Amino acid sequence: MELSRSTWLVTALATPVGSKMSRHQVRGGDMLGLLERFSDLQRNVQHRTGQIVPVIVIQEAGLDGFWIHRALVAEGVESHVVDPASIAVSRRHRRAKTDRIDGEALVRTLMAWKRGEPRVCSMVCVPTPEEEDRRRVCRELKTLIGERIRHVNRLKGLFFAQGIDEYEPRNKDRRERLENLHTGDGRALPKHLKALALRELEIIELLNQQIEAVKAERDALLEQAPVSDSAPEPVRMLLELKGIGAGFAGALWTEGLFRQFANRRQVAAYAGLAPTPWKSGTINHEQGVSKAGNPRLRAIAVEMAWLWLRHQPDSALARWYHERVRRLGPRTRKVTIVALARKLLVALWKYATSGVVIEGARTKTV
Repeated sequence: MELSRSTWLVTALATPVGSKMSRHQVRGGDMLGLLERFSDLQRNVQHRTGQIVPVIVIQEAGLDGFWIHRALVAEGVESHVVDPASIAVSRRHRRAKTDRIDGEALVRTLMAWKRGEPRVCSMVCVPTPEEEDRRRVCRELKTLIGERIRHVNRLKGLFFAQGIDEYEPRNKDRRERLENLHTGDGRALPKHLKALALRELEIIELLNQQIEAVKAERDALLEQAPVSDSAPEPVRMLLELKGIGAGFAGALWTEGLFRQFANRRQVAAYAGLAPTPWKSGTINHEQGVSKAGNPRLRAIAVEMAWLWLRHQPDSALARWYHERVRRLGPRTRKVTIVALARKLLVALWKYATSGVVIEGARTKTV
């Protein structure tokens, strides 16, 4: 299915009948119409072949989220959601792209995947509604903090243009200090600039209230973290490590560690921290990390890696980082920190799910 706001384009192929594909349009959002179309296709195949065939659907992950997939599964339809970036496309400089071509490509991809061809595509592991809703808390908190930073920086920039560089909009005495501010040439604040500053302070104060409310909601969510089969209270275990607070623990758990991974390679790939080699003939070099996974989890891992060096300097991972930078030179620090982020994420996954202690890591009770 190719999905858009106005139209859903269904490309169908009845494999027992032949290789000719048929196309059908359904109004966007009309789930009943889509199910009726599937029933019509099943009846047509049964009339021509005498066989009752199942309906297998594939769609790309996108703005529609997963509600269509869940609705189809609830109706007994086998549904799959594919990562669109994993589907092979023509490498021509100017390749044709239409909904018809994309629909045919999805059908061919589904057939190859059902045949068991390896690495033909990457199917998305659809989260449950509870898992999807649970990770909104940490994402909303990051969004609110970003909004506050933008308003604070805007107000600081306006004041700096008037020769004022020591005003901090986040301090508790922000309104009292605003009344006593003077420009760099000794004038009182202009009337309209002061009115604008008051409006910005109102927004910042509202964001402060919302941030505190979301933090309380996040802390309550972490208290209710479920107990895994392999290790009890994974979130509490993460919080015991020095350098990991509620923000990091909540984001790590809701963005990635709640999932089931078979090995460390899957953990690194899900975060987009897996290496991307380029080997052909005598050519052999690395292109960097793939960046094909969860960008939020990747950013959290890199940020946490910098703080790990500060709070866990005696750990084996920190010693490995410093030794590698000493050997390769200080210009490799940023590249090496990404490698450290990958190692740290895998180590935390092993620690939270299997209880494997990170060598040299200190807890907050020590």
